[in-house]
Amino acid sequence: MNTPPSSRVASFGQTEINWDKLDKKRFYVNGAGLFTGVTVALYPVSVVKTRLQVASKEIAERNAFSVVKGILKNDGVPGLYRGFGTVITGAVPARIIFLTALETTKISAFKLVAPFELNEPTQAAIANGIAGMTASLFSQAVFVPIDVVSQKLMVQGYSGHATYTGGIDVATKIIKSYGVRGLYRGFGLSVMTYSPSSAAWWASYGSSQRVIWRFLGYGADSDVTTAPSKSKIVMVQAAGGIIAGATASSITTPLDTIKTRLQVMGHQENRPSAKQVVKNLIAEDGWKGFYRGLGPRFFSMSAWGTSMILTYEYLKRLCAVED
Repeated sequence: MNTPPSSRVASFGQTEINWDKLDKKRFYVNGAGLFTGVTVALYPVSVVKTRLQVASKEIAERNAFSVVKGILKNDGVPGLYRGFGTVITGAVPARIIFLTALETTKISAFKLVAPFELNEPTQAAIANGIAGMTASLFSQAVFVPIDVVSQKLMVQGYSGHATYTGGIDVATKIIKSYGVRGLYRGFGLSVMTYSPSSAAWWASYGSSQRVIWRFLGYGADSDVTTAPSKSKIVMVQAAGGIIAGATASSITTPLDTIKTRLQVMGHQENRPSAKQVVKNLIAEDGWKGFYRGLGPRFFSMSAWGTSMILTYEYLKRLCAVED
């Protein structure tokens, strides 16, 4: 006999804090500071990943270490933070939109799948996947323009790309050449990349956590009544983040490579279409060209994801309202 869905969800009350149990003001204020810190720590990985994806065939820097070496040689440590100011400016509103949509949708999604009486990992995968995709769709309106500008700054002067004086200069030139729609270059691909990626990441994270908890004896059918220690909770959440990063990066790296190339192209009149970018990648490297930067992207998604989720879960514990 299956355990009632409501019991399965409730069985993780010891490790998960729902949206209705949070002090929203503290959540947003503290979250802005915490996520800014994580972004500072991991931003260089995004720069390296982006440069690998847009490198021409003639460029010798075809691995992460040579890219880092080249950046440090030419620009020093500041080179690893090109575009950071633009990213951090847009990250706060984008993150607020994302997290609000994620948590509110997750509650509705769990209620939606409850009548089907699915097993706990499957229920969590579907609910978290729906929430992750919805949150990504809402946040793309803010994130895509920031992504377009920051990526142009990341690759300026590299492999023949133009140079700029800053984020405002990039945005001004794009709008002058293409209008506001230029800031949404690759929007369709961005949605196609980040929405499935977000769905895969959150589905994997939600499901893998429950599988791990079951393995540790904390499943819905377990007789364990004591709450797991904080260190054990953190370890399980970190493991879930790594699994989620591996899953999402493997699925979405080809689309991310195409999207990145489209977004960083110059202001020439006859820029290639997505179809032409695909043909060029195949001509240069074959099908493996679609997985340029897979290593850094896997590390990026795992490191970002694990760091973000641990920060996020800590933030929720920090802002939880006592019953």
